[in-house]
Amino acid sequence: MQEVGFNIRLLSAGPFVTMIDRFAVAPVLIPIAVEFRAPVGAVAVAATAYYLAYGLAQPFWGFASDRAGRIRIIRISLGATAAACLLSALAPNLDFLIGARILAGASVCAILPAALVYVGDMIPFNRRQAVIADVLAAVAIGTAAGSLGAGLFAHYLSWRLIFGVAAVLAAGVAVAMGRLPESNAPPPAGGPVAQLRLAVRRPWARFLILFALPEGAMVLGFLVYFAPALESTGTNPAVAGLVVATYGGAVLAGTRVIKRIASQTPAWVLVSVGGAMAVVGYLAAALDQHAVAILLASVMIGGCYSIFHSTMQAWATDIAPEVRGTAAALFVTAAFTGGAIGTGLGAVFVQAHQYRSLFLGAVALSVPVVITAALTRARYPGTVLADQVPLS
Repeated sequence: MQEVGFNIRLLSAGPFVTMIDRFAVAPVLIPIAVEFRAPVGAVAVAATAYYLAYGLAQPFWGFASDRAGRIRIIRISLGATAAACLLSALAPNLDFLIGARILAGASVCAILPAALVYVGDMIPFNRRQAVIADVLAAVAIGTAAGSLGAGLFAHYLSWRLIFGVAAVLAAGVAVAMGRLPESNAPPPAGGPVAQLRLAVRRPWARFLILFALPEGAMVLGFLVYFAPALESTGTNPAVAGLVVATYGGAVLAGTRVIKRIASQTPAWVLVSVGGAMAVVGYLAAALDQHAVAILLASVMIGGCYSIFHSTMQAWATDIAPEVRGTAAALFVTAAFTGGAIGTGLGAVFVQAHQYRSLFLGAVALSVPVVITAALTRARYPGTVLADQVPLS
């Protein structure tokens, strides 16, 4: 593996922009509803559609990155993201905004998975999770910047500004990333169907890709409603954005911990600890929707993302190394499809102002997901033996 020219900070700039775009919507759901005179549940369709597009477009980008190169695909995705964010900022009505967010989700979705696959190409497996932790640190900062920036802009200026900022940053990073070398991973033989078969031929690969559906719902689907839940108690968008931005701080702190302990700690232990944080977080949000409880929930789910989800992401880079991009894309497709399902179901509760029931449902989902993830990760033998050891 060649590490010459590998620049983790420049690589991480792409995921940083991704998270600004992804987490800009939650704090501005209510301001958008007010401007367009629409129910919050109708505006939440923008978030649901974004996640669905993010997931469904993944196979295309995964196939493309296996053939055209990771960095090239990241730069194309960033360019398309810049255009989609600009359209979001200029949206004249809710339908146009939903369309722009669908385009944004389908565009931005290539960036983080391709960056993680690039790490998989360049860095040996035993050192990979520590490097992935650095990428996720940028994810954390982008998450906080998106949540906080969106809340502040919405309260003091306009919710449209956060999307304008994301457009400018995406365009700038697309140009700057031209300095990164391609990983030169050998292109797979055959067409997309052959790539797909290689990606799912191992039992463990099939399991992990399917399991990403409930895992994605748990990790990605419900946290979008933390800010609206807090705003429903009378808190303004600026304060709600600030509180929810602690999610990003928790992700950042968690990635620093993971970087230090990942090589010495069994993965199933990390999964157990991170998953338990999700259960605690959603339970706190179910019991109370005021600032202290939502802050605790945001911190706990941030810890879950950095510890639990990063471990699952590192696992996804190992299940089919021959077509790493395709396999990782399928994992992300399933995760964000699960996230979209969770967000869509959550919109029903939000429309009825039943935040307690929404977050109790998240708890009920999280418990079996965490237990299953810990038990199966403990049994995973690694790529070398994955062909011989069936999942049963």
